[in-house]
Amino acid sequence: MNDSSEGKFEELINIVKRLKAPDGCPWDREQTNASLLPFFLEEVYEVIESVDNENWSELKEELGDILLHVIFQAVLAEE
Repeated sequence: MNDSSEGKFEELINIVKRLKAPDGCPWDREQTNASLLPFFLEEVYEVIESVDNENWSELKEELGDILLHVIFQAVLAEE
């Protein structure tokens, strides 16, 4: 990863942490690793659909959603 990519990755982690903070988003604060699993699974199915349809621009977006879920799960695991 170059410095720019690392910075953006750290920024994404910090955004999730802000959403989970006491003054963050009420919905995000209520989530647990288990409660997020149905949403995570839905994103995985959307990735599969994008590949099946050879829709590469949609695949890029869906992989971004998966990355967000992975970070969210990691932040929750840290707590």
